[in-house]
Amino acid sequence: MTRTAFAASAVVALAATLVTVAPVASAAPAAPAWKLCKDIANGWPAGDAQTECASVAVPLDHAKPDGRKINIAISRIRASEPAARRGVVVFNPGGPGGSGITMPPSMLRSTVKDLGRTHDLIGFDPRGVGYSDRMTCPALPEDTERPPASWSAKEKARFLSARDGRANRRCAETDLEFARNLTTDAIARDIDAIRAALGEKKINYYGVSWGTALGAHYRSLFDGNVDRMLLDSVMLANFDLDEIDNTTVAANENLFNDFVSWIARYDRVYRFGTTHGEVSKALFDLRKLLTESPRVVGSGPSQTVIDGDTITNLITANRSWWSAAAAELVKIRDNDVPERARQAADAVGERATARSAARGFEGKPEYFSRFLNVAVICNEALSTRDFETAWEHRMGRIAKYPAAGESASFDGMCANWPLPVQPWRLKSGASALQLVGHLYEGVTPIDWAVSMRAKIGGALFTIEDDWHGSLSRLPCGATGVEFFAAGKTSGASCPGAPIPTPETPAPKSGDGLTVERSPYDKDRVAAFG
Repeated sequence: MTRTAFAASAVVALAATLVTVAPVASAAPAAPAWKLCKDIANGWPAGDAQTECASVAVPLDHAKPDGRKINIAISRIRASEPAARRGVVVFNPGGPGGSGITMPPSMLRSTVKDLGRTHDLIGFDPRGVGYSDRMTCPALPEDTERPPASWSAKEKARFLSARDGRANRRCAETDLEFARNLTTDAIARDIDAIRAALGEKKINYYGVSWGTALGAHYRSLFDGNVDRMLLDSVMLANFDLDEIDNTTVAANENLFNDFVSWIARYDRVYRFGTTHGEVSKALFDLRKLLTESPRVVGSGPSQTVIDGDTITNLITANRSWWSAAAAELVKIRDNDVPERARQAADAVGERATARSAARGFEGKPEYFSRFLNVAVICNEALSTRDFETAWEHRMGRIAKYPAAGESASFDGMCANWPLPVQPWRLKSGASALQLVGHLYEGVTPIDWAVSMRAKIGGALFTIEDDWHGSLSRLPCGATGVEFFAAGKTSGASCPGAPIPTPETPAPKSGDGLTVERSPYDKDRVAAFG
């Protein structure tokens, strides 16, 4: 979902946790029939002779263990030192809606790769995405219609809310039973079915972003089945979209102010001004100009617009994107067409048209599911579903946070969702729990980790950066390896990623470690990875 339109077609990434239903006993799933992923999974790298894939059958509705079944795709890389093996680590990269089946090979390319010496690394595609059974919402031309540029901001927002509300209802009603069971609670129960199929008494778990909420859910339901759990970039314990928007916007306003000071420091490169005031004014003026007179890149389904929303996305970018975002702002100011805008247009066109009739491992790889994202959020989150109330909240945030107020992602996104909310309730447990928070990030602000610790316990290790879900990319990833090896939690801190210079390249995306958030894609994941 776009960061600035508050509509449901937004690609959002979000969190969830536990509902009150007690675990339901059912027959243990059959042991997985492992085969090399490259031999059975469409699109898997042919050179990967290490990662194995299989499916686990689970109930669509865990309260009805003898009812309709669905298949969950899983992957495995065996421990490289079998004599020292001490179990499995199950991974989830975030979302909701992110595919996690490629995480085992990705983790072996990270700073936590030593986990693979003593643990089998287990990835999986949550129900609703990737090689697992999923729903596909047929795209209609009206789903991408945009209001006339001459309309007021409120008229445009109302149009988008109504448009996306129609899509919400139409998509969910394609298979209401499936849609109703797209919840964090159900996915947590799927993890326990995976554990049983693997023949493991306990699992270790490593979750990032929304994957932290999934882990919190699992631990709340099955604490006795957890050995050790690490949660990086932790979700808010209270799944309330208004609170989420308020706190992320406040954090993004801080990021903006830091970014402005950084641009001023490098005025020789960017020429926006040498003071905070000069740079702020230049960026606000540029946003105002493009809000009033947007520029169009491409045509047809791949068309994208460079407008005020584009500038909001760029000026609230995470530190790791600062050099690239500043370079794009220069191009936009100088009436050039940013290459990243072209790439975003191409990506939007591909997402709008790509469909695969095949399912399971024969289907086309899918790394993020918009529908799963919206379904989990709207099935579980407390939210404002009335347009006028959502608009009032939005205007309040814009008044309080002039740079980032428009970056709120969740206002009204659940408009017209046809299913009731299934709120979550988390609880503390006894298993070893290591939380990891990044002090300056705007995706999952550090206060969220504090709130989660108060709710479910654990120790909080802090990283002095804003790089979302990046423990596995930093030298202090060794802390995670040590935690899984010894089970000892830490409340210490580490320096994190350095502040970039103009020469610092943008992060590489698509590595499978987290759901990437680029400030260039107007339909990027807006809140969680």
